[in-house]
Amino acid sequence: MDTYITGATTALITPFKNGQLDEATFATLIQRQIDNGIDAVCPVGTTGESATLSHDEHKRCIEIAVEVCKGTQTKVLAGAGSNATHEAIDIAKHAESCGVDAIFSVSPYYNKPSQEGLYQHYKAIASAVAVPFMLYNVPGRTGVDILPDTVKRLFDDVPNIMGIKEATGSIERTVELLAKVPELYVFSGDDAIDFPILASGGKGVTSVTSNLLPDMKAKLAHAALAGDFKTAKALNDDLFAINKVLFCESNPIPIKAAMYIAGLTETLEYRLPLVPPSSENMKKIEEVMKQYHIAGVA
Repeated sequence: MDTYITGATTALITPFKNGQLDEATFATLIQRQIDNGIDAVCPVGTTGESATLSHDEHKRCIEIAVEVCKGTQTKVLAGAGSNATHEAIDIAKHAESCGVDAIFSVSPYYNKPSQEGLYQHYKAIASAVAVPFMLYNVPGRTGVDILPDTVKRLFDDVPNIMGIKEATGSIERTVELLAKVPELYVFSGDDAIDFPILASGGKGVTSVTSNLLPDMKAKLAHAALAGDFKTAKALNDDLFAINKVLFCESNPIPIKAAMYIAGLTETLEYRLPLVPPSSENMKKIEEVMKQYHIAGVA
């Protein structure tokens, strides 16, 4: 089905001002993504500090993304994840009612469900909506791994489950997933290995780095999907230094710092328990950023 999202998608940061959601800056950041060729924005994923947003804030971020992207070529792939299935269903239904193009949902964190629990969790959320639905596997953050057999079972049993954001950091996992489920839309969830995942049959990337460098990430994904692997690899190599430094502390600490350094956000605010990076890491981020042209920054 060619209506599914492919290409470059951005795991949006959520800007705050005086402890509140900074709606105006959020809208501006989304517009910049549209202007630089990003195929879809992903509000309130884990990079958007979804775990510490109120439900009203979470829903408002999705509403803003839909409002800004309306009438453009950029789609909205909205985050609807929780470690409580009923909460994820509530957010997913709200996202669908807002008019999002697709939903992705991070695996439940902390409570460590079994594979059967994961199956039932995702089946319940995806079955509650009609829009295309992506699993999101990031075991390093959640403590639970959606295994390939469970992904296959969900893909086979639930019609609107079409893909997975794959953030195990393993190329072998992508190869296994696509060997077992060739029609699965695998998106890279690890900036450093976008090229190898796309070259192995991935359909897109969901990037942290593209908050800062949307034009480069869009070019990388589009080149790879067009079969121009030479260009895609060169871009992936060029991005190595920034991809590395943006994970020098827990995401989204470094990317929010980078956006602030670039002047793309007015304030550098996080929700506790996240705090700004160390002064040493702040300097590292600033130094690496000098290697890149940041679109839309004077």
